[in-house]
Amino acid sequence: MRTGLRTGTPNPTRRPGERRAARRPARTTTSSSARRRPLFTGRAVLLGALVLLLALTLAGPIRQYSAGRAELVELTAEGRELDRRAAELEAELERQADPAWTQRQARERLTYVLPGDRLIVVVDGETVEGDAGTLDEAATPAEPKPWYEGLMDTLSVADGDAPEEPTE
Repeated sequence: MRTGLRTGTPNPTRRPGERRAARRPARTTTSSSARRRPLFTGRAVLLGALVLLLALTLAGPIRQYSAGRAELVELTAEGRELDRRAAELEAELERQADPAWTQRQARERLTYVLPGDRLIVVVDGETVEGDAGTLDEAATPAEPKPWYEGLMDTLSVADGDAPEEPTE
């Protein structure tokens, strides 16, 4: 039985009430009975899960933000293009308001002539002259042939036969 007192010779280097250092056997890393430290601790796994959850939570809004920025850039370019087109159309309206431009377009596109002008019209490669607004009746082209007569004429020329003179 143990009592609170020790028996035996007192240790001269020890003081009364001082604890003795416990001796542990030295650890060996080759020993299979030694406890190995785990690769991931519970805290590391929890921290990794939280970082993954945060990344997944922020992925959607970040994707929407980048898509919105791309759409904004696209709409800005489209707005610039529309402004440029509006400026072109305004310039064209100013040009069309000029009576000289309108008169020139009527002469070129619609072959209008002013009184006293001489009209020259090229019909089928022949130049025909006349007063403004009138043409010679001899210069008017004959009625065109139906397509099947033109086809038959083409076939007869291809065979070497002379085409018949059209009768009126």
